[in-house]
Amino acid sequence: MSNDTPPSPSPPGPQTEQTRQLALINDLRALPAETAWVEFKENKHDGEMIGKLISALSNSARLADQHFAYVVWGVRDCDHEPVGTSFEPPSAKHKDQPLEFWLSQHLQPAIAFCFKSLDYHGHRLVLLEIPAAATSPVEFDRTAYIRIGSATPRLSDHPERQKLLWSKLQPYAWETGVAAQFLSGDEVLARLDHTNYFELTDQPLPDNRTGIFDRLKSDRLIEADVGGKWNITNLGAILFAKQLADFSPSIARKGVRFVAYEGNNRATKVTHRRDGQKGYACGFSGLADYIDGLLPSNEHIGKAFREEEPLYPSIAIRELIANALIHQDMTITGAGPLIELFKDRLEITNPGEPLVSPDRFLDSPPRSRNEALASLMRRMRLCEEQGTGIDKVLASAELHQLPPPDFQKVDTAVRATLFAPRRFADMTQEERVRACYQHAALKYVSGERMTNASLRERFGIAEHNASQASAVIRMAQDEGQIRPADPEHPRAGYVPRWA
Repeated sequence: MSNDTPPSPSPPGPQTEQTRQLALINDLRALPAETAWVEFKENKHDGEMIGKLISALSNSARLADQHFAYVVWGVRDCDHEPVGTSFEPPSAKHKDQPLEFWLSQHLQPAIAFCFKSLDYHGHRLVLLEIPAAATSPVEFDRTAYIRIGSATPRLSDHPERQKLLWSKLQPYAWETGVAAQFLSGDEVLARLDHTNYFELTDQPLPDNRTGIFDRLKSDRLIEADVGGKWNITNLGAILFAKQLADFSPSIARKGVRFVAYEGNNRATKVTHRRDGQKGYACGFSGLADYIDGLLPSNEHIGKAFREEEPLYPSIAIRELIANALIHQDMTITGAGPLIELFKDRLEITNPGEPLVSPDRFLDSPPRSRNEALASLMRRMRLCEEQGTGIDKVLASAELHQLPPPDFQKVDTAVRATLFAPRRFADMTQEERVRACYQHAALKYVSGERMTNASLRERFGIAEHNASQASAVIRMAQDEGQIRPADPEHPRAGYVPRWA
C-alpha cells in the first residue's frame, strides 16, 4: 500500500538508540541558538502549544532540508543547560483525553511524532521527534504554521515561505529518506559496495576515508548524522547495498525478482527463480547477463547472411529493466520490479501508476518519480539518456522483426512485454495495428514519415505483397492511430495521431 509519509529507517537496538539520543541532545545543545526546527522547553506542555509547534517545526524542517524537527523538555532556553523536567507525556492529558491521542486527532496529514524520555547525565529529559512534512504542509486544527525566530505564525501569512515549502514537497524525494541511521564509518562501508560505486561512476578510488565519504556524500548516498556518525540514504541503499536484507523491509522488498516458466502462463512449472539480493547498480549487469544466458537463440536474417542472436535484443531487455527500476513508485511497500520469462514472451512489471499514458512513452517528455536515481543510473551508463530508451526498445524490436512491444497499465503497476519472434501471418490484427502505430511514431520522432515501403520492411513483407501493408495502414487509420501527413497527398507518408 502507499504511505503518506516516507518509511522510517531500520530502528537501532535499545542500547544504540540510547547512545544516539544522547549524541543527538549533545548536538542540539551545541547549536548557537534555537533554529527553525529545534525548540527547548522546561516544563510547559500545553496541548494547543504543542500542536502548533508540531505543525510549525515539521514544515520548517522540510524548508531546512532536515528529516526531523525536535522539541526538548528539560533544557533551559537561554543557555541550553540541562535542568530536567516534570513533563510526563504518557500520563499527560488535554481536554480529558490522553495528550498524544488528542494531538494525533488534530494534525493533518497524519504524522508519526514520538515522545521519548531519557536520562541525560542525571537529568530527566523528554524528546519530541517530529518528521518533516512529506506530502503537504502539516496543519494543526486545519491551519498550517511555520517557525520564524521564536514566533509561530500561520504559514498563509508568509506566502514566500509557503511557495518555497510547496516547491520542496512536490514531489517529496523518496531517495533522500534515511534507510539506516547512526552508523560508524566501518558499518557504512560494510553495507555499501563503495568500490563498485567508484568503478561505475568512473572515478578513481580515493586513498583515504575522508575522500571516500566526501564522494559518497556528494552523490547523496550517505549523510552526516549526530555524534559523528552517518546515515545511509534510500538512494544509497537501493543502488549500492551489498545485501538489501541489511535494511528495513521497505528497502529489502524492492529487490528485483526474476521467474522463468516452462510454458506460456503462470500455472506452468517454474524453471528458474532469482531474487535480487544486491542494490540495483551492483546487481544490474549480473541480472541482465543471467537473463541473456537463459534465452534461446533466434536466427536473424540480415542483409546478406543468417546469424544467431538471443531471442530478445539485449538492449531492449536492459532498457526495460532500467525503466522499471527508475519509474517505479517507491512508496508502494511490499512490491518491487518483477521480470517473468514465458515460452512466448518476457514481461517486466514495476509498481506504480504511469506518469504518462503508456502509448505515449515514446514521445512524451521524460518524467521520473526518482530523479536522483535516474540521473545516477545514466551517469553509470546503466540506461540510455533521457527520452531515448523506448526508442531503442522499439527500434531493436523492428530490426529483429519481432511483434510490437506492449506497454500497459495493470491495476497500480506498469507492464512492458517483449514477444518472441512470430511471422507477420501469425500476428493478430491488434498487434499489426500496434506495430504500425509504433513504426509511425518512431519514424516521426526521427524526423521521417512512415510509408508503405517502410512498413513492409518493418514486417518483412515482400514487395509483391504490398497490399498486406496497405491493409494494415487502413486498419490503423480506421482505429485513429495514424493519419496522413498531408491529407491531399496520402502517398507522402503517415504520422502518429498526435503529430
